[in-house]
Amino acid sequence: MTAMLRAADVTRMSRRPAAPPTWLVVALACAGQFLVVLDVSVVNVALPSMRTGLGLSEQGLQWVVNAYAIAFAGFMLLGGRAGDLYGRKRMFLVGLAVFTVASLGGGLAQEGWQLLAARAAQGLGAAVLAPSTLTILTAAVPEGAARARAIATWTAVGAGGGAAGGLVGGLLVDMLSWRWVLLINVPVGAVVLLGSAVWLAEGRAGDGRRLDLPGALLVTAGLATLAYGISQTEAEGWTAAATLVPLLAGLALIGCFLAVEARTAAPLMPLGLLRVRAVASANVAMFLCGSAMFCMWFFMTLYAQNVLGYSPLDAGLALVPSSLAVVVGSKLAPRLMRRAGTRAVAVLGTLVAVAGFGWQSTMTADGAYVTTIMIPGILMMLGAGLAATPLAALATAGAAPGEAGLVSGLINTSRTMGGSLGLAVMSTIAAARTAGRGSPEALTEGYALAFRVGTGVLVAGVALMLVWLPRGGAAE
Repeated sequence: MTAMLRAADVTRMSRRPAAPPTWLVVALACAGQFLVVLDVSVVNVALPSMRTGLGLSEQGLQWVVNAYAIAFAGFMLLGGRAGDLYGRKRMFLVGLAVFTVASLGGGLAQEGWQLLAARAAQGLGAAVLAPSTLTILTAAVPEGAARARAIATWTAVGAGGGAAGGLVGGLLVDMLSWRWVLLINVPVGAVVLLGSAVWLAEGRAGDGRRLDLPGALLVTAGLATLAYGISQTEAEGWTAAATLVPLLAGLALIGCFLAVEARTAAPLMPLGLLRVRAVASANVAMFLCGSAMFCMWFFMTLYAQNVLGYSPLDAGLALVPSSLAVVVGSKLAPRLMRRAGTRAVAVLGTLVAVAGFGWQSTMTADGAYVTTIMIPGILMMLGAGLAATPLAALATAGAAPGEAGLVSGLINTSRTMGGSLGLAVMSTIAAARTAGRGSPEALTEGYALAFRVGTGVLVAGVALMLVWLPRGGAAE
């Protein structure tokens, strides 16, 4: 009898599916990240068509981007913690399913509010999905050079998703309609969902604590209210009640979020984590970089179409060199990190981006493609790719298994939170300089001012990195 039981055990073990190859796990994780980041930027070239099709205002166009970004940033910490507690694969599948269904709803929207609601739902799905992509990858690849290469691939794919958004969106708008910049996610999401359900292994390291839903709601509401208040300054000014009330309310909600996190037994963001120098400094640096670099695609596509007269497809093609540059920077960063250290590479990348932003701020209404789009775009995105990998590596290095999803969610939150608030600020600054004038010269003045402000923000980021980021030698 004992022999028969042992034989049965051996038979059951032999029937267990073999672990999927590492490259397949990395590919599935990167595919999820690509979709998430693609939808941050893919709508940019479709904004003029969306405005015509749904009758959106200028402020409404900004919220097509920000509804996604704010929900993404506000719920990402919740998504990271959910992956730690309930399983990374499970949350990957849930987030991808929500994202795919919301994409279908956005593509079929008949009113502006329906599109904005679908974009917010997409952001919620992305917030659950994105942290799991990095934790699934780091769990599958041993720490060391191989993991650094895998993280660089993940960063490059994510950056490439943001960069490719212009080209993909331009093709879809020119060949089909603006609706397909959202509908294209449905078949792609279904394929990735099926492959992930079959091949990914479950992993969780949490202790069964409850999720901090009040914290997630407070930080998301605070971000959205702040962004709304900033957008009101264009029409109402900084001292009007319509501006001050949402600004103060947003700050109060974020203050309540910090108070909740300090008191709850299972905080969404343990404030003690920010006492770790590498985590705190890398996240603040990512916030500053994201606040400037997130706006690049938004203003570049508007400049190409509204000022230079490019079609959506031409605008997407114009940004292809930038798309390639961000991937090159992301793949080059690990090699430089081994030789010069993480801090040096982060500073170098940001300085390259500063040069690009400064150059772009000299744009004119009759600028040539090479000097007003291609070269500055390459510099901006090469720098973005070089800086993102070392900052992500610093923020996640040495994270405990139970905190991996949280730390991953935190670095993504910092980048996206900075981007959403940065877009609200930069759009308001550009609109204030334009002052309602629609001429190419007036629009160029507004866009150029936004890039000058972005240059200043990145210079501040360089100073912060030099003072605060931990020193890193070639051994890192």
